[in-house]
Amino acid sequence: MTMTATRPQLKAAAAATFLIFGINGLVFASWAARIPAVTDILHITSGQMGTLLLCVAVGSLIALPSAGLVVGRIGTANTVRAAGLAAAAAGVGIALALLAESVPGTAVALFFFGIGIGLWDVAQNIEGADVEHRLGRTIMPRFHAAFSGGAFLGALIGAGLSSLGVGLPAHLLVIAAVVAVLTTLAPRYFLPHIAAPVPPAGEAKPAKGPSAWRDGRTLLIGMVVLGATLTEGAGNDWIAKASVDGLDAPQSTGALLFAAFVLAMTATRFFGGRAIDAYGRVAVLRASMAAAAAGLALFVLAGNIWLATAGAVLWGAGAALAFPVGMSAAADEPRHAAARVAVVSTIGYVAFLAGPPLLGYLGDVTGIRLALLAIGVPILGALLLAGAAKPLRAR
Repeated sequence: MTMTATRPQLKAAAAATFLIFGINGLVFASWAARIPAVTDILHITSGQMGTLLLCVAVGSLIALPSAGLVVGRIGTANTVRAAGLAAAAAGVGIALALLAESVPGTAVALFFFGIGIGLWDVAQNIEGADVEHRLGRTIMPRFHAAFSGGAFLGALIGAGLSSLGVGLPAHLLVIAAVVAVLTTLAPRYFLPHIAAPVPPAGEAKPAKGPSAWRDGRTLLIGMVVLGATLTEGAGNDWIAKASVDGLDAPQSTGALLFAAFVLAMTATRFFGGRAIDAYGRVAVLRASMAAAAAGLALFVLAGNIWLATAGAVLWGAGAALAFPVGMSAAADEPRHAAARVAVVSTIGYVAFLAGPPLLGYLGDVTGIRLALLAIGVPILGALLLAGAAKPLRAR
């Protein structure tokens, strides 16, 4: 719940939210771009790596359902601070576990990393939706462009450090320090928060409305986001590994293909708001899912690194807009925005976090590159259900 904000406060909140999204992307890519290094350090298969990724998913899926309540109690700023510190501490734990070549230690650290990332993500999206509503124009894709831009920077750093022979543990320790500092300082510029009023003693509490989990439109938007975020999550977690295994590319080249995927997402998100305003959410969502399907097929079936790169770029462009569009659609009614954004985030992250590990298990049977074709089914589902995101005022 927020108080009335002045124009300068809104601009400052938008800038701070943009930065927080960017740091979140940097953290994620610092891990994702160097997954091949994790398999080498721990001497594990793609399926076993999938189990480790599932630890992140479990942590986040425990945190996500309660994130809306946490934000309602302590505000988006304090939630981001707490989540950022948790993610930073977990990053230190991952680094130490990798130094010890401990699979169980890495799994435990990744579980707590997932908790931090889950809380962080919902809080930043609630703040972004509130800022977008108060500014009165479509800027949510630009916040997600900041995430992708941070991820692109993280991927480039990962590729550079990999080619220089810098170990992943040292890389993660530096990133953890950066996260701890920035997530503590930046949220001070978020929109001011006040807790929900507590009625005086003896006075009845206001009746609660229906749960956002029983709102049909919210659930359909969640299904669209689920299909789209599986597409994005599979690319984030497996493009680098699929390039190394399927095309015999070095780890640094795999990281660069991941960077190309993320750069395409970043550019599409930065300019996508104009397309949404011009053609509407539904048309943009359908075009996006079609592009993601075409890019995925090209990446998987390509016979050389150049065609695979073109596929990764098209795939990234197609996967770019569905999540921010889903967040905006969930927040169409401001008084229900926090609960509905939390619900859609939770549904989406079931796919974003749990889907890629399952692809890892399938990859042990078919090879990870071919296993990626399985996400064509949820892409089709997202395309068919895209109409649920139509703005309420247009209904």
